Amino acid sequence: MQKRIDTIIQILDEKKAENIKTIDMSEQEYFVKYVIIAATLGQKHALSLIDEFKTKLKAQGEKFLNIESSEEWSVIDLGDILIHLLTPQYRELYNIEELLERLKKNKA
Repeated sequence: MQKRIDTIIQILDEKKAENIKTIDMSEQEYFVKYVIIAATLGQKHALSLIDEFKTKLKAQGEKFLNIESSEEWSVIDLGDILIHLLTPQYRELYNIEELLERLKKNKA
């Protein structure tokens, strides 16, 4: 699992995604084990990241269950890992990190 996460983070970093954060949800009753969140420069940047994931991760046997994408927010579902790519404005507005951290604290 850690190798998969490291690969995803490396791709995000190499392709200039910003403020990359990984949240371990494996001890929670949540539908995925890990959530990775990164800021993008916009829709074109997010789409290029998605293309890079498809190229590199599929070559390693990764299965994509679903990909949803809009101008401000893209979500990639790998089954046990969920990747959120958001513009900085949407990331601040929705603050997914805080929501997930609250879930973790409430279950502790």
